[in-house]
Amino acid sequence: MEPLRIPSEAEIREAYREGEEAVVKLFYETLGKMAERLQRLEDEIVKNSGNSSKPPSSDGLKKKPKSLRQSSGKKSGGQPGHPGHTLKAVATPDHVLVHRVKHCRHCQANLENVEAQAYEKRQVFDVPPVNVEVTEHQVEIKTCPECHQTTAGEFPLDVSQPVQYGDRIKAQMVYFHQYHFVPLERTAEILKDLYGQTVSEGTIVEACHETAQKVEPIYQLTKTELITTQETGHFDETGSRIGGMLWWLHVVCTNLLTYYAPHQKRGGKALEAIGIFPVFKGKAMHDNYRSYFQYENVSHGLCNAHHLRDLIFVQDQYQQSWAADMTHLLLEIKTAVEAAPSEQKCLPPAQLTDYETRYDAILEAGLKTCPVFEPAEPPPKKRGKPKQHPVKNLLDHLQVRKMETLAFMYDFKVPFDNNQAERDLRMVRLKQKTSGCFRSEGGAEAFCRIRSYISTARKNGQNVLDVLQIALAGSPFVPPILQARLSSSA
Repeated sequence: MEPLRIPSEAEIREAYREGEEAVVKLFYETLGKMAERLQRLEDEIVKNSGNSSKPPSSDGLKKKPKSLRQSSGKKSGGQPGHPGHTLKAVATPDHVLVHRVKHCRHCQANLENVEAQAYEKRQVFDVPPVNVEVTEHQVEIKTCPECHQTTAGEFPLDVSQPVQYGDRIKAQMVYFHQYHFVPLERTAEILKDLYGQTVSEGTIVEACHETAQKVEPIYQLTKTELITTQETGHFDETGSRIGGMLWWLHVVCTNLLTYYAPHQKRGGKALEAIGIFPVFKGKAMHDNYRSYFQYENVSHGLCNAHHLRDLIFVQDQYQQSWAADMTHLLLEIKTAVEAAPSEQKCLPPAQLTDYETRYDAILEAGLKTCPVFEPAEPPPKKRGKPKQHPVKNLLDHLQVRKMETLAFMYDFKVPFDNNQAERDLRMVRLKQKTSGCFRSEGGAEAFCRIRSYISTARKNGQNVLDVLQIALAGSPFVPPILQARLSSSA
C-alpha cells in the first residue's frame, strides 16, 4: 500500500489556477483516497470473532463480540434426565481398613474385646504408587546331543532390542504429547514425576513416529472412504508454521472420520495434492473460499455461521436493516429444519417456496439501500471484477450462491454450518498455542496421521490411550465404517 500524499501549497495553487476540473481531480487524488482508506481501516477495527472469520484469540480483552448462539431458556448445570457422574461407593473395595474402638468415649471403659454391632463406611478413591515394571525376556540356548549344533529360542516379535520401552509407556508418551499437546520437555518431566523414569525427548519423538507408521493403513483407508462417501463432508484449513515457514493444515471430516494433511499452499494446488475434494461424491460443506468453486462437478454447501457473522458486520457497520432480516430468516429456517420429523429428508414444497420468496425479497430490498462505492478516481482498466462496496459484495454472494446457502433446507443431511470442521481444526490451533510450530515437514505429517487416528477413534466412542496402545502393538483400531474396506483390501 503506497503512503498517502498530502499536496503541497504549490500544487494546490497550481490546480486553482488551472480551473475547476484540476481542483476536483486533486481533491479525489488526496482526500478521496484518504476517505476510502479510512473506511477500510475502520472496517478492520470493528471486526471480531462475532462478525467476521477472525479467531476469538484476536478479540483481546476490550472487544465484546456478539454471540451467534441463541438462549435455550434452560437453567445452567445438569438438565433433567442427565445421568450425571457423581462419585459412588463400590460394593467390593480393593482394600478394607477397620478403625477399631478401644475405649468408650463417655466412661473410658475398655472396648477392645467387645464385638462391633455395626459399621459406618466411607470410601476413598485414589491411585496407588506406580513404578515402571521391568520384564526380562530370556531365550534358551541348547546344544543338540545328536548333531552338536547350537539352537536358541525366539524372542517375541515386539522385543527387538537389548533394552527398550514397552507399548504401554510409549502410548502414554504419544498420549501426552500428541493428544494433550504437552511439549516434549514437559512430557519427559511428567513421566519422570509419575514413574521415576527419565525419558529423553528423542525417545518421545521416536514413539510418535512409530505410532504414525503403525496407523498409516487406517489413515489411507480413511482417505479412500472420504473420497467415495455419499455423506456430507466438511472441508477447512488453518495456517501453521513448519520449519519457520507458513504452511496450511487441511481437514476433511465427517461425524465419524477425520483426515488431516499438511501442504505449503491453501488453495487449488493443495486440494489437488490431497486428492479428495476434486473427486468428492457427497455434499461438500465449506466456507466461501473461491478455490473450492473451481470444481463444478462437486456439490457445494456453504457455512451459514460465516454468513451470520458477515450479516452482523454489515448491519452494525453500515446500518443495513436487510442484514437483520436475512439473519432472522436463516435462523428461522434452521429452527424449522430442526423441528421437522426425523423421517423427512427436506422441508415441504410449500415451505421451501415461502422461504425462497422471502430470501429473494430481502436481497432485492438490500440492493435498493446498498451503499454505492465511489472510487477516489476513475479506476484504471484492469482484469477481473471491478471493485465494489463490501455490502454489495455480500448481496451478490448471497444471490449467486443461493442454492449453496440454503442447501441445509433442501437436504437434511447437510448441516446449517461447518462446525464439524471448525471443531476438528480447533485442536490443531490449540497445538500451536501450547507446543508451538512444527520443526519439520516429517513432524507435521506424523502429527496429522496420529491426530486423524485419535479424532476418528473418539468419534467412534473409543478410549484414546487404549487405541494408541493397540496401534503400537500392531493392531490399530478400525472404525466399523472402514472394516469392510479393510477386509476387502486384505
